Amino acid sequence: MKTAKDGVFSTLLVLSVVTFAVLIAFVFLRVPEAQPQAGGLAQKIFYFHVPAAYAMYLSAVVGFVASALYLYRATDARDAWAQAGAECAVCFGTLVLTSGPLWAKKAWGVYWTWEPRLTTLLLTVLVYAAVVMLRTFSASGEAERRFAAALTVLGTVTLPIVHYSVKKWGGNHPTVIREGGGGLGHPDMKTALWLGFFAMTLLAAVLIWSRARLALTSHRLNALEERVAADGLGEAA
Repeated sequence: MKTAKDGVFSTLLVLSVVTFAVLIAFVFLRVPEAQPQAGGLAQKIFYFHVPAAYAMYLSAVVGFVASALYLYRATDARDAWAQAGAECAVCFGTLVLTSGPLWAKKAWGVYWTWEPRLTTLLLTVLVYAAVVMLRTFSASGEAERRFAAALTVLGTVTLPIVHYSVKKWGGNHPTVIREGGGGLGHPDMKTALWLGFFAMTLLAAVLIWSRARLALTSHRLNALEERVAADGLGEAA
């Protein structure tokens, strides 16, 4: 039986697909190319790269809040949302680390350079990847869940370092929309960027919500299996 939550989720999913279709068409058919030194046509990756980084932050915040609440009082629902936030942070972080080098090769001439923002971002994604690996290959007991929650909190604490690394330590990473940046010279560029933020927000909501529901269902199934096994042992005795 379809519930109200299912209807909301379906609406978000359809809206996300439509928004991404509009974004892709707008970026490649309407938005003008940037200057050659900014990467030319490759610079259009910017409208997906930056929103993906924002979606990573959003996923990390969800994981942080759920993990902190779980450490305060453990529930399956909080653990499920913490797991979803960490996994989606890895997903969007990987997207950032993939799209960035494709743009960097055109703008800088190299795919990767160990400049402050890239290095701190890589380390942060590796922390969340460690959380995912821990949850996947370790036991699912209370101690393991709490350790994963604490590690998720640690990963979120590193995000401000990523955000302010360019201001603190410099580097080659371009500054576009922040103070002192090159800016977006054409109105369509600003429209594309905000549309990208909206699209990635919708995608993050869909992925986090669906992953949390799946994790919570898995928790309930495991609990049911344990009860059935315990009842079976009791009857056998």
